[in-house]
Amino acid sequence: MKRIGIMAIALCFGLPQLRAQELSGSDLLDKSIAYHDPNNQWSTFAGELKLLFTGPAMADRESMITIDLPNQFFNVSTTQDGQTSFRQIDGQACRFTSEEGSVIATTIDDEACERTVMYRDYYTYLYGLPMKLKDPGTLVDPKVQKVTFKGKQYLKLKVTYKQDVGADIWYFYFNPENYAMEVYQFYKPDDPKSGEYILLTGEAVVNGIKMPKDRAWYYNKDDGFLGTDILLNK
Repeated sequence: MKRIGIMAIALCFGLPQLRAQELSGSDLLDKSIAYHDPNNQWSTFAGELKLLFTGPAMADRESMITIDLPNQFFNVSTTQDGQTSFRQIDGQACRFTSEEGSVIATTIDDEACERTVMYRDYYTYLYGLPMKLKDPGTLVDPKVQKVTFKGKQYLKLKVTYKQDVGADIWYFYFNPENYAMEVYQFYKPDDPKSGEYILLTGEAVVNGIKMPKDRAWYYNKDDGFLGTDILLNK
């Protein structure tokens, strides 16, 4: 008698496919990257992101972000309450607007540039996901979990970082049908109620990369709503 594979049995009897058990963490990550960046465009990304942040506790903020990875260039120009400011990194050069409105010129190694470097890393990380999970120092858990979060089923992936890269614990939630990244969540290792979770809805294609249209931010501890980043690119 021929041996029948488990997947054939599942198909014959209508049993659910055990996708979480079949995929390793690196497999899931590769599938999600293939969905979001099918032509491997992120490593040479050079483009602009138009953002609107709206939230209950602050005035709307409009930002124009320029990221040019091959030329190590980053600029964010922000308008809020009628005031416009910018932060820019061009190679090793750093320029930004002070609180008084004057332009400060320094280098990325200068302590004064620390906040500008933080903005660069923040935007390139969040809009470079899930591709950024291939960066050095990223530790992808080999185990994939099948979970329900906010009433929807996901494949869940745990990510931590080497000590010199980052301290927070991250979880990424992927659509089990097409492997699109739809939620991410982070908190401090010693306090699971710290940090936030972010719900991703809609898509905008920027330079061939599928990026989340809306990112809604909530506190882990009480589901308190912080605000939404809206990507205005068509």
